[in-house]
Amino acid sequence: MAHPRRWWILGVLCLALLVLSVDNMILTLAIPAFMRELRASPADVQWILDAYILVFAGLLITAGSLSDRYGRRRLLISGLAVLGGASLLAAFADQSWQLVACRALMGAGAALAMPSTMSILIVVFDASERRKAMSIWGMVSMIGIVAGPTLGGLLLQHFWWGSVFLVNVPLAVLGIVGAHAVVPESRGPARRADPLGVLLSIAGMGALVWAIVSVPHEGWSAPVAIALGAAVVALVVFVRWQSRTPHPMLPPAIFRDRDFSGAAASVVLLVFSTAAVQLALTQFLQLVLGYGAMTAALAFAPLAVAVAVFNLVGATLAKRVSNKALIVAGMLVIAASQGIFALIGPGDGYPLLAAGLVVMGIGTGLATPSVFATLMGAIPPRHAGVGSAVSDTIQQGGMALGVAALGSLLSAGYSAALPPGVPQAARTSLAEALGTAAETGSGDLAQAAREAFLSSMSLVSAAAALLSVAGAVLALAVLRRRTPAHARDRRKKESLADATP
Repeated sequence: MAHPRRWWILGVLCLALLVLSVDNMILTLAIPAFMRELRASPADVQWILDAYILVFAGLLITAGSLSDRYGRRRLLISGLAVLGGASLLAAFADQSWQLVACRALMGAGAALAMPSTMSILIVVFDASERRKAMSIWGMVSMIGIVAGPTLGGLLLQHFWWGSVFLVNVPLAVLGIVGAHAVVPESRGPARRADPLGVLLSIAGMGALVWAIVSVPHEGWSAPVAIALGAAVVALVVFVRWQSRTPHPMLPPAIFRDRDFSGAAASVVLLVFSTAAVQLALTQFLQLVLGYGAMTAALAFAPLAVAVAVFNLVGATLAKRVSNKALIVAGMLVIAASQGIFALIGPGDGYPLLAAGLVVMGIGTGLATPSVFATLMGAIPPRHAGVGSAVSDTIQQGGMALGVAALGSLLSAGYSAALPPGVPQAARTSLAEALGTAAETGSGDLAQAAREAFLSSMSLVSAAAALLSVAGAVLALAVLRRRTPAHARDRRKKESLADATP
């Protein structure tokens, strides 16, 4: 049964999600200030960026399990408190290591809070309204992604670098007050703790994410290979342990559900294919078209607007059309947008890119709410917290994999497309090539580098389009075709089963 204050609760959950989304994106423009004011080396900057995602991804599954056990509202409030406190400390850090530590704490706070936003939503909304609520939830996430860099640029123009962290504090306080006021406590049935599962999941996910984020700047070095091997061992042992222990933190049965596994694979392919393309487009805007960082962030506004509109369109269509159909259609539209990006040439400016962003937003708006509704619909309400954490982990892992794999393809394609005789330093990246061209006054080098980058961006976009088509084919083959009525009946039965002593 739906909660009578569900829309107020959704407002609080969206505020919490906005804190997490803005915090994750606002840092991108502050890197030069870190290097200047804190005398941070490139390695320090990398740790400032990576400390958050390492701790966040490593703790997600554990945090989701804890929310089911000890209370989802409690974990949401605790996470916002940790995130707000760490942000306050980060604003006044005067050494790089202090900022790295604060970023790690912020990642821990985000991991505690993030699974609760989705799991509470699932508990307070019934099936008839859940899709609309998830669409609004997803729209707020997209707003945060676009607003983060823009807000960061405005703050850095008028205040010191620490201001990009202070913005989290009042938002976190508002989220905590709102959660205390309107969000009900909910938890799964009492069960014993699984300390070994906790240790294995943290070790496995932490090592895996570290290996993935290290590949772009370290290559396949020995430490990366060792971390990857350790991650595989820890996660294999984790899966075996979860299948044998009588009180697993992550019930293996959910992975045997076709809808859950199919939707999870679709999420991986969706974020894998889109994350790296957006990375390439950011470089295109700044290094080829010459946009400033804040202007480049605003250039993604057509994507955010299209996602917001078609999230709601998708929610309306879902009353008559199955999730499977919307996922397949959305993935194919995303593939079409990536095809548009592959066609961008030296003479094309922003209009063609903007058209591609609108098409990508349409596909994302159609597919994303449906794929997450399918994913979460396969999870019994008693496991909503850990299920939401698995969803977040899959999304973050797919994004990191996409940036690492297709980012490497972008670099390799760029280097291969450069003509012979180009200085070795210019082959590492477009930014290095433009710097070398500026120092030597070589307009030909700058032109050749930009053309090589466009060739590489086309290659990556084409590869991403193929992955999106593969996601559509996978969804078509694996997911069940359920009408909304069937989905409601299934959820009702599961809720009754959960309520049975």
